[in-house]
This record gives sequence, structure tokens and C-alpha cells, in this order.
Amino acid sequence: MTENLHRKFALEVVEQLVAAGYQALWAGGCVRDYLMGQAPEDFDVATNAVPEQVRQIFGRGRTFAVGESFGVIVVLGPGKQYGQVEVATFRQDSLTSDGRRPDSVQFSSAKEDAQRRDLTINGLFYDPLTDQVHDYVGGRDDLKKKIIRAIGDPVARMQEDKLRMLRCIRFTSRFQFQLEQQTAEAIRKLAAQIEVVSKERISQEMRKMLADKNRAFALKLIDSLGLLRILFPVLEPFWNHSAFRSATFRYFEQLQLQDYQLAFAILLREMKSSDDQKRSSRKSSAAKKFCKALKLSNQETDCIDWLVEHQTALSQASQLPLHQLKPLLSSKYALQLLELTRLHATVAHNPCADYEFCLRYLEQTPKEVLNPLPLLTGDDLIQSGMKPGRNFSELLNKVRHAQLDEQIHTQQEARELIGIQ
Repeated sequence: MTENLHRKFALEVVEQLVAAGYQALWAGGCVRDYLMGQAPEDFDVATNAVPEQVRQIFGRGRTFAVGESFGVIVVLGPGKQYGQVEVATFRQDSLTSDGRRPDSVQFSSAKEDAQRRDLTINGLFYDPLTDQVHDYVGGRDDLKKKIIRAIGDPVARMQEDKLRMLRCIRFTSRFQFQLEQQTAEAIRKLAAQIEVVSKERISQEMRKMLADKNRAFALKLIDSLGLLRILFPVLEPFWNHSAFRSATFRYFEQLQLQDYQLAFAILLREMKSSDDQKRSSRKSSAAKKFCKALKLSNQETDCIDWLVEHQTALSQASQLPLHQLKPLLSSKYALQLLELTRLHATVAHNPCADYEFCLRYLEQTPKEVLNPLPLLTGDDLIQSGMKPGRNFSELLNKVRHAQLDEQIHTQQEARELIGIQ
């Protein structure tokens, strides 16, 4: 329903611009998806109206600029379920000096606007009022042939924004298309220059690729085009071993969760801390350093690092004491850990006994048994007359372990266990 309302609103934006005397077309990815028979995630409109004219038509209260100097105005729908539509003025870009943004822009026509875009399949326009496709770059033909091709000179397109190298790979893998030869050669030629792109933008592309079901295809392209060692130099010692490389591809092919954090953990699986490192501070684990370098969020870093450190924790799950098993299965990352456990077995061509045992255990164990409220807290110990000290955590752990092992069930039993009234 929301999808239909979003499309309806995108149509109304075109109608209002045309009614005001301007040309307006759906542009870019939404046209590509529409022609492929897929529901667009977002709708973008391109127009010959300049930003101030767009704001006058829709009202300043319903619009805001996300790149007014580049001709981009966001128009808000009449309700949250209608979403929002980016309206961009047709433009030509000058040369870029930072490998990302043009030094200046000049408002232009639809044909000229198409020439500045990255890929032919993203350079299409569609008039929803006349049901007419405007194709100035051969994108429709490339869609039919299932080809990813840069518009015009591929080297020039990549130099305008180096992130386009990753975008080419993402669209190639996402749609399972063929990467056109000259476009691929341009990526190989400019691969080292990906370093000028901000880590935030690189990580955003990687999130999308690693969450996609065709992540193995994407990783193979990143590797074959010379980008992987530049993007992730920390993987170099492992990636040089063919066994690690081929196993990683198998992990990605077998991965069933659409979860980029788990995919990152698989890439970093050889960075698990040693026992000596675990006994010392782990604030600077190798996995954490990797995540911080890529500018991942604290939540993403915590998840990836936890999965790397606990990747084999469910090995011989049926033999684990309950006070070890239950916290693992009640963790907020339990779903990813279970999938990782299944993958370890699958890639090694072993039975998935640990994974299956955990699934059965979860089915048979109520939540209040899996992760019960603690029988005693630090406040309880203080109220019993004990002074806070190092032994607090030892006593509370002793009680918690006994509780999870289902040896005690009441607070009185917990008090008796550690000898307090």
C-alpha cells in the first residue's frame, strides 16, 4: 500500500511541475527498476525548473534543499506513508577536483543531464503522463542485453567520482549482468584511486553488496578488478592463501541471511584474538580496528567483533554447560551466530549437528528459562550487609551460573549458595 502511495505521489510531483509549465520526468534508478518489472525503492524526478521554482511550486514548508547548488530539492509527501521525492534540475557538470563532486554545475537539458550520469541503465528518463521512455545513452538496449556499461568514456566517468567503480560492481552483481569490457578495464586502470573516496561512502556501498544474495559474485569482481587488496589491505595475508580465498567464496555462496555484518565477520574470521589477547584488553582487537578504519558504527563494530570472537563458541554445543550455552543463544547476535555455525559445518562438508542441536534446544526452551531474571543483584548483596568489592562479581557469577545450570531456582537458594541471609 505504501509503495503505491509513493508512486502516486511521484506521479503528482510530475503533474504539478508540468501544470506549472515545466518539463518533468522520472529519472535514474526508478526508471531502470520500472523497465525491469521491479518496484522502485525511490522515485527521483528531473526537471528544467530551477530549485527556487521547485520550492515555489510545492511550498517552502514541504521542501528542503539537500544540494541546492547542484539543483536538488526534496519534496515531502502529504503524509509519512507517501514518502518523499528528490527533484533535480537538468544539469551539466564541470570537471571534478576531489574525485566526487563537480567543481561547478550548469543547468541544461534532459539529454545533457543523461550524459553526466554513471551507467547507461541509470541514465534513462520516463514520462509517466505519456508512458514514454527517453533514452539518450542506450540504456534500454543494455537492459535488454543485461550489460553494465559506463556512459561515454568509462575512464572519464570513473574519474568524475571514484566510487562509481564500486557502483559498477554492485549493479553487475545485483542484477547478474555482464560488466562491459571497456568499463571493466577502466576500473582496473583506476583501482588504486579508490583510496580518495571517503570510508563512509565505501562502507555504504559494501553494506549494500554484502547484504545482497549475490555477494559472492560481487566479492569475486572486487577481487578480479584489483580493488580488494586496496580496499582491505588487512586481508592481504589471508587472501594470498587460495584455501582462505576459495573458502570465503563458499561461505558467501552458502550464506542465507541477508546480513552484511555477518558477511564482514566471515571476511575477518581469521582475526580472532588469541588466548593471550583475550586475557588482556581487547579494546583494540584486529576486527575492531578494521571496523573503525572503515568508519562503521559502534553497533556494527560490536556485532562484527562479537561474531569474530565467538565464531566457534557453539562447537560441540550439546556438550556445553548450560551457563555457557544459554547466554550465546539469548544474545542479540544469536541468529547470526547460528548461521555462522551452520556455515562452518557446510563449508567443511561436515554434518550440521551443532546447529541442529541449538535449533531443537531453542524450540524446547521457554524464554524465561533461556534467559531468566537474575536471582540476586549487587543491590541485594549490599542490603545483606556486604561492602562492594572485587568479590561481588565472583559471587554474582557463581549464582548466575548455578541458576542457568538449573541447580537453583529461588532467591533463597541463591543466598544459601553464597552464604548470606
